[in-house]
Amino acid sequence: SRSPAGSMAPAAPLLPLLLLLGRPLLGAPGQGAGTWSRFARLPYPQDQLFLHDTFPDGFLWGAGSAAYQTEGGWRQGGKGASVWDTFAHRPATPPGSAAPGPAGGDVASDSYNNLFRDVEGLRRLGVSHYRFSLAWARLLPNGTAPLNPAGLAHYQRLLGRLRELGIEPVVTLYHWDLPQGLQDAFGGWASPVLPQLFHDYAELCFRHFGGQVRYWLTMDNPYVVAWHGYGTGWLPPGVRGGPRLGYRAAHHLLQAHAKVWHLYNDHFRPTQRGKVSIALSSHWIKPQRMTEKNIKECQKSLDFVLGWFAKPIFIDGDYPESMRSNLSSLLPEFSEVEKKYIKGTADFFALSFGATLSFQLLDSHMKFQQLESISLRQLLYWISSEYNKPQIFIVENSWFVSGSTKRDDAKYIYYLKKFIMETLKAIRYDGVSVFGYTVWSLLDGFEWHRGYSIRRGLFYVDFQSHDKKLMPKSSVLFYQKLIEKNGFPPLPENQPIEGIFPCGFAWGIVDNYIQVDTTPAQFLDSNVYVWDVHQTKQLIKVDGVFTSKRKRHCVDFAAIRLQVSLLQEMHVTHFQFSLKWSLILPLGNLSLINHTLVHYYQCFASELLRVNITPVVALWQPMAENQELPVSLAKYGAWENPETIQAFVEYAKFCFTSLGDHVKFWITMNEPSVKNLTYTAGHNLLKAHAKAWHLYDKEFRRSQKGKISIALQADWVEPACPFSGNDQEVADRILEFDVGWLAEPIFGNGDYPQVMRAWLHQRNAVDLYNFHLPYFSEDEKKLIQGSFDFFALSHYTTTLVGWEKEDALKYDHYLEVQMINDITWLQSPNRAAVVPWGLRKLLKWVKSKYGDVPIYVMANGIDDDQNMVHDKLRVYYIQNYINEALKAYTLDNVNLQGYFVYSFNDKTAPNYGLYSYVANQYEPKPSMKHYREIIDNNGFPGPETPELLCPEEIASCPECHFFRTGKSLLAFISFIFVAFIVTIFFITYYSKRVERRYK
Repeated sequence: SRSPAGSMAPAAPLLPLLLLLGRPLLGAPGQGAGTWSRFARLPYPQDQLFLHDTFPDGFLWGAGSAAYQTEGGWRQGGKGASVWDTFAHRPATPPGSAAPGPAGGDVASDSYNNLFRDVEGLRRLGVSHYRFSLAWARLLPNGTAPLNPAGLAHYQRLLGRLRELGIEPVVTLYHWDLPQGLQDAFGGWASPVLPQLFHDYAELCFRHFGGQVRYWLTMDNPYVVAWHGYGTGWLPPGVRGGPRLGYRAAHHLLQAHAKVWHLYNDHFRPTQRGKVSIALSSHWIKPQRMTEKNIKECQKSLDFVLGWFAKPIFIDGDYPESMRSNLSSLLPEFSEVEKKYIKGTADFFALSFGATLSFQLLDSHMKFQQLESISLRQLLYWISSEYNKPQIFIVENSWFVSGSTKRDDAKYIYYLKKFIMETLKAIRYDGVSVFGYTVWSLLDGFEWHRGYSIRRGLFYVDFQSHDKKLMPKSSVLFYQKLIEKNGFPPLPENQPIEGIFPCGFAWGIVDNYIQVDTTPAQFLDSNVYVWDVHQTKQLIKVDGVFTSKRKRHCVDFAAIRLQVSLLQEMHVTHFQFSLKWSLILPLGNLSLINHTLVHYYQCFASELLRVNITPVVALWQPMAENQELPVSLAKYGAWENPETIQAFVEYAKFCFTSLGDHVKFWITMNEPSVKNLTYTAGHNLLKAHAKAWHLYDKEFRRSQKGKISIALQADWVEPACPFSGNDQEVADRILEFDVGWLAEPIFGNGDYPQVMRAWLHQRNAVDLYNFHLPYFSEDEKKLIQGSFDFFALSHYTTTLVGWEKEDALKYDHYLEVQMINDITWLQSPNRAAVVPWGLRKLLKWVKSKYGDVPIYVMANGIDDDQNMVHDKLRVYYIQNYINEALKAYTLDNVNLQGYFVYSFNDKTAPNYGLYSYVANQYEPKPSMKHYREIIDNNGFPGPETPELLCPEEIASCPECHFFRTGKSLLAFISFIFVAFIVTIFFITYYSKRVERRYK
């Protein structure tokens, strides 16, 4: 059985999925309506994980193009005009075609004059087939005889070259470019004459080319031709005939398709042994809410677009019932003879899915107030259910990039990756029969209503150049490797490993700021109360009567007892939290000290030690309000002000003095946000950290025997195009700005990364920016360099970056970086990507940069949406991120010494906690129990994992020393005491029996 790689969760959650797979797909009108509820029930998140698997043997991989989009040569070789030629030459150009480039498809990619160039691109890709269309007006300039010999020779050369390379042609007879002569003479597809004329054109093609073609497509996307060509007039021939004419044109298109299928079936199939179908395009739609009414509306939406043509062909020769009942007299009628003639006129289901129809050419009224989606997998399942499980050939699929994007088309790659992975899931998980996939398109061309404002090709074409050379984009390398591997085969690095972490590994949990409640326990109240049992039923204080007071104890703080008990329940060995500088020293100096709060922190730390949990304490963590600085410091420049450095050192000294007996694990600064730091503030922050570290090292380390460092946020940054040197350079730059900025001076050479200095120098020179990165003196470098005992990092997600500007909203002009999404990645409700392998890469990067430094993953976590089912995402997240940490420790020899989950509970970190907080009650989530299990196992032991015997670890607790070192003495004393009591009992018992006997 197959399961998504990287998941270490038990197999049980996949059982419902496997049971669903066993159900037969029964094709009948309306059967597809079960699609939405089926996919809503699939196990989460297992079903959404990337599937590492391969396609069936013999699966067809190809690329496609359309004549008008790429051929050009509109006046060459005797070609006649098409409706698109006429439409593009009108004064009002098609929407979106204002981008630089030749008018319409006059020249386009100039494939007519570069036939061998295109085929060489196919050879380089390694495809099994090439889908292209014949230009009707190139073969029959007026749409009818006579035949144009130059056009015939052109396509014969193309087919001959494809045969030499062993590439299967998939030929479309009509891809929207109707000869203008037929539009002028008959009104185009609005005329009942067209089906016979199309039949005659097809007969010519079958006769001249059929010996070399096994797959024929009669026409492409009749929905667009009928609705926008003759209904809305948005596309050629631009007839604004309204719905009635649009439906009549579709009627004639269906009749024309059926005529051609029967022509081939009756006269050419016996000798040519090919197959004929029609390329139907569709969107996907999902209900606004999962109600029966909304699902019916979704079904209706698909009926009105895809079912309009698919139901007559694949089911019963007639239009969907929802169309019949809603459109009444607008929809033409088929006679019973016509229904039988149209029914079954397809040898396979040719599907087109992508940017042309979805989100662009779909009429908004046909959504029926539901939500459009790009789920190819669900559409494939719907087709399989609705149309009796046909063999499906995906003959067009992809997305698009901006017209300005050149070679590194990362966005295009990740859409391609998503669609192909969904196709694989449809085959492997859903039992859908898909036998081929076609990327659209082979090369950049004229993109219909969008003109040259977008690109959809695997190969880049400079439309302004004379020779129109093909230049491979990054997507070429992606698709080439995918074809070689026939999918996404499992790789060793994608597989979970078994093993355990070393003795003394720190298993922790984080709470940015612990709940502080200094309300004393009721046992410290010296008043006397009586219970009014007859009237008020309440306690009434007795005036003037007091009991003796007892000394306060840490256990009197109920909030501490509760939090510590929850931590005990988790079995963690460490607990990390941050102190509130602004509350401990409200004025920013020692003139005013909040002793109550300090005592609370002392109690909290001592109670943790009492239950053998090590407190990990951060002196400062920036928060939104005043960055969690005392108001007096925040008011006067915060970290921009050099005086804040000395204020921090004084505060640190006070904390070391007050809490150092209980705290042996210090963080100077926790997750200082580089996104919100100026270079001056970062400069001062580094000096403050270093001075605090040296203070501890010189004055406190010997007596307190602790360790201290800084904790940096460090998300991984990956090049969006793995084959692009430019994208790799951008990723390296962002890592240095995000992590290296603060890490390099401390863990490296005492100064900022050279990449930062060089980049800022370049930007300041070119764009007249004035971003000054300060310089350290030699003494300051010596002060800062090496001011650490370990490398602490917080890691939550991974980001993809590229250099090609694609989306202005996600483009950083200052760093010249484009943020990219891999839409195949799992995402949290807050859209944080779940990328476990990013943690391993980060840990390896830290080791490669800074040597064998001890590393702690000080925070790692994901948000949820309070829905219990979505805590499964956190279970998956914790499981797989820890497993990647284990790989870094075991396979990469990273000196990893601890791992902390973020966060403790939802009260202090809403939606991130391992404990929910509802109605003043803490409840453990399934993820807490799962984390506890991992802690108890010290990782992921397997049958062959050697047992690790660890000496008992003892936390530093002076009060507990006697009880730990004197266990044997205590046991002996307890034994003597019990024996004494038993002896007295027996003496007394027998003495009484003797007395009774003598009486």
